[in-house]
Amino acid sequence: MLMPELPEVETVRLGLSRLIIGKTVSSVEHDWPKSFPNAKEDVDQFLIGSKIVDIRRRAKVLILELSSNYSLVVHLKMTGQLVYRGTENFGAGHPNDSLIGKLPDKSTRVIFEFSDKTHLFFNDQRKFGWVRMIPTPEVANIDFMKKVGPEPLEKDFTFRVFESRLKRRKNSTIKAALLDQTVLAGIGNIYADESLWGAKIHPATKVADVSVSKLRKLHQEIIYVLNLSLEKGGSTDRNYVNAEGKKGSYIDFARVFRKENLPCYRCGTVIIKTRVAGRGTHLCPKCQKL
Repeated sequence: MLMPELPEVETVRLGLSRLIIGKTVSSVEHDWPKSFPNAKEDVDQFLIGSKIVDIRRRAKVLILELSSNYSLVVHLKMTGQLVYRGTENFGAGHPNDSLIGKLPDKSTRVIFEFSDKTHLFFNDQRKFGWVRMIPTPEVANIDFMKKVGPEPLEKDFTFRVFESRLKRRKNSTIKAALLDQTVLAGIGNIYADESLWGAKIHPATKVADVSVSKLRKLHQEIIYVLNLSLEKGGSTDRNYVNAEGKKGSYIDFARVFRKENLPCYRCGTVIIKTRVAGRGTHLCPKCQKL
């Protein structure tokens, strides 16, 4: 099971931005306190009656800004989903769904109703995700926000920035460094494997042993695979869906991830799956020599 990474969370952000900005929250209910750990007094004063004015993302975290100067900070964790339903399909499966049926269902933890009778559902089978209310000026002061690395799809993510961040983990494997959210924001197992294959770097190579030319290629590959995944709506493993409950299709275009026992697209050598940085890791033993 895979945690949503940057392209998946960004896809949800883009969908919600189109669907719920400007809507007024009329009610909220939840069935699991850890999924919605907020005081009733704050909910009544700062959430009910407020409008969604903006939706931002930082790494794998969504920030829904409210007109009350509070924000809903959402972490999907492993199995979290944010799915919108209009009035025409509330309580029924969306006609384009392949993973989401009737809502609410047994995995629904939080239901937001808007003043126009549309709904936003926070589903989470494993109950690790959460929706927290935080004063908007305080969001930047959350420990995670202060520690997280640069965004790989921002214009200021230059090679110089990338190289300097990696040097913080020079004695780690390159894959471990890529997975470290304090080094880079939003990269997880799928896009680490895909980027390293593209740059012909073995995932277990120490950062200090990767040449500058290969680091430059890796920088380009990270940007390439993240943009391609955004174009394809992210990667659906078991639980990830976009804001309308639809699957992402990036896995169909992956070059190495989940391709074990298949020939490498570049050289024809059989792709293997091993373990690096505590994670299942896909690589070509010929293209990515250690």
